[in-house]
Amino acid sequence: MQDQDLNVTLIQTRLHWQNIGANLAMLEEKIWQIEGGTDLIVLPEMFNTGFSMEVEQLSEPMNLTTFKWMKQMAAQTKAVVTGSFIVRDKDQYYNRLIWMQPDGEFQVYDKRHLFRMAKEDEQFNSGQQRVVCEWKGWKVCPLICYDLRFPVWSRNFSSDAANPLEYDVLIYVANWPAARVNAWDTLLKARALENLCFTVGVNRVGEDGNNIAYNGYSQVVDPKGNDLCNFQEVEVVHTVSLSKNYLTRFREKFPTYLDADKFKIMP
Repeated sequence: MQDQDLNVTLIQTRLHWQNIGANLAMLEEKIWQIEGGTDLIVLPEMFNTGFSMEVEQLSEPMNLTTFKWMKQMAAQTKAVVTGSFIVRDKDQYYNRLIWMQPDGEFQVYDKRHLFRMAKEDEQFNSGQQRVVCEWKGWKVCPLICYDLRFPVWSRNFSSDAANPLEYDVLIYVANWPAARVNAWDTLLKARALENLCFTVGVNRVGEDGNNIAYNGYSQVVDPKGNDLCNFQEVEVVHTVSLSKNYLTRFREKFPTYLDADKFKIMP
């Protein structure tokens, strides 16, 4: 029996600065532009506000407006919806990615590496655990923006000898500025190559309230480092089909993971 492909939809868009209602309404319209159905919808980092440090003003507790909106979108599209927003949890603030399934089940990932150059580390608490989400026979590791620069955190390694690779798809949701887009482009390919996985990067376009420009380059990279799609500057809603058979055959033919260095991440 042929393994099921995974249809992944990237939404690259401008964001309304610090306006939760406007962003949710805009993104809902874009989600309904998806043609032919999809399995996974990927939104940018802080998709409901833009990359803001105004945590007291813009944070939401879990199970409020944005969380409920994600739950509704996932149920209506019958697809996973994922992206990050500012969450207040027990008087602490997190840049938290939600992985929302159509049945209402969800997982969370709190951004591990906080972007100190924008003083994110002064406003947010750092996440301590990586998550791997399972969906339709695929294992997906979702991460956030600045995490891309730290390869150890994303390394595709499992202590289970029977299943030495922990995931099949690596996702980065981001607000990655145009000034550093060469690093974004290069590192997404590097993560795909070193982890023998598909890598999905979803960035935004336009300018934010701090006059920082973003030019997208949202893309999907295969485990050989080839672009399956790459969108610059424009707003776009695009679906890519990932082949499980292709991934399995390549891993069997070129099993570099068998020679990978063993390691343990310390707290």
